[in-house]
Amino acid sequence: MRASLRALRALVLLAGFYLLGFILLAALAGIDYALYLWVPAGAAAKLYLVSVLLAIPVVRGLFMLRTPKDEDMPGLRVTEAHEPRLWATVRDLAAQVGTRAPAEIVLTGDVNAAVTEDARLLGLLGGPRRLYLGVPLLQGLTEDQLRAVLAHELGHFSNSDTRLAAITWRGRAQVIRTIAHFEERAAKTRAKEQARQEKKAAKAVSKGKKAKEIDTGGAGVTYRLMAKIYTAYAKLYFRATLADGRRQEYAADAAAARIAGRDATAAALREIPALDAAHGFYMNAYATLGVGAGLLPRPGEVFGGLHHLLAARTEELDGLRRELPTEPTSPYDTHPPVADRVARIEALPSDGRAETSARPALDLLSSPGDALAALEQAVLTPQALGLRRVDWDDLVHESMCAYVAEDAEPLRAAVAAEAGGGDGSLPAVPTLPALLDAIDAGALWRIADRLPKSEEAAAATGRAAREFTRPAVRSGLRQLVTVELTARGTARWQLSWSDSATLRLPDGYEELLPLALDAAVADAPDTEPLRKLLPA
Repeated sequence: MRASLRALRALVLLAGFYLLGFILLAALAGIDYALYLWVPAGAAAKLYLVSVLLAIPVVRGLFMLRTPKDEDMPGLRVTEAHEPRLWATVRDLAAQVGTRAPAEIVLTGDVNAAVTEDARLLGLLGGPRRLYLGVPLLQGLTEDQLRAVLAHELGHFSNSDTRLAAITWRGRAQVIRTIAHFEERAAKTRAKEQARQEKKAAKAVSKGKKAKEIDTGGAGVTYRLMAKIYTAYAKLYFRATLADGRRQEYAADAAAARIAGRDATAAALREIPALDAAHGFYMNAYATLGVGAGLLPRPGEVFGGLHHLLAARTEELDGLRRELPTEPTSPYDTHPPVADRVARIEALPSDGRAETSARPALDLLSSPGDALAALEQAVLTPQALGLRRVDWDDLVHESMCAYVAEDAEPLRAAVAAEAGGGDGSLPAVPTLPALLDAIDAGALWRIADRLPKSEEAAAATGRAAREFTRPAVRSGLRQLVTVELTARGTARWQLSWSDSATLRLPDGYEELLPLALDAAVADAPDTEPLRKLLPA
């Protein structure tokens, strides 16, 4: 569909919102006039108030004339002086697409590339353009694949997609806000009615009478009805505009294949879902691992450390590239399924342009390390930037030590509670030696009984109660042993980019420690094997 036709349809849909509002206002006015003619003045006054309250959200929606301004995504703006190669690549691709290059390039920390345009006059006049580029794409894609991604995004400019977004987003925002007004009024009315009925019921109970069942089904019904009317229009609006969005994605894919090559474009589309999954895992399991312990990796490594994971987990990533997401489509999806987009690209005739450059796209940056460090300063919160920075090995070790110590707190608390509530024979400080002394003193199962338990475990008695609590006691004891060994330098947590962090124990402990733990929580506890494994 040509841009002019899409613009006309967007304008018609936007005008439909105003038309719906005027129709509803006219209907309310007609009802008020009928009330004036046929209903006594006293009763009509209350109904007039209801129609006024219904009309307020409609009028508000009609007068929201300002196009909602997109919030800038957090990121690092890079100038042509700082990143000449990246800017030259973008300008070259813009020329091939046949469109004006963006005025700004902003590096972000997510797996995404996007373009925006501050269009004027409902998108009829172009405005400043901006390209957002996620550094994970630079880390995980080759230069050829990145060129395909950039050509796709710049293709949105050439199709006037970014200009028409001004009209589309205005209509969406106005419909959503109007619906929200009605739903908010309905919720307040229902809450007020419920409070009134509860008060009345409480009063009846205080007089010895039976309270009526609270029923708020009829409260706010007029507001909910108005919300349903606008919701029906919103579904029509969204289906029409988001269907355009999916067609725009196909058109941008075609532009990318024409400029960057079929193979590079298909490879980029396959790579991005795998990269997105890897990035999400990396941020959760590595980059932010130490936040709870007050730690972050060295400057530049919060985002830059992703390349370690990508290099270490090639087999897993290969599997993700082969198994593309095939999520079910919905009329409200803005993008077609990735598998469908890849199939369309790979079905194109061969253009004889295989990927020629395996060079990482990160090489387009003049100084990747400096750019990654500057990005952290631009997007991380002041609280995050104030955390202590350490090397990856120390971050994993110190973080895991802190978390294991935290996990051992329930057992420490149980030991302290037993010491405080007992006969004074147990040490008051809940250390590992204190726990072992308590076990030798016969307090093991009293301590175990103080641990948090499920309902089933709490109801158990005798032998069954011990079997419920034994695993929890053993686990807590293992954690306290780990705390003791790491504090003495006997054991250390080991970083692994291909697997979870592991605890490196002295030789022989892998076999001896499980046996010693079992002995300590046996029916006839014996702490001697465990004591022999602890540092002097």
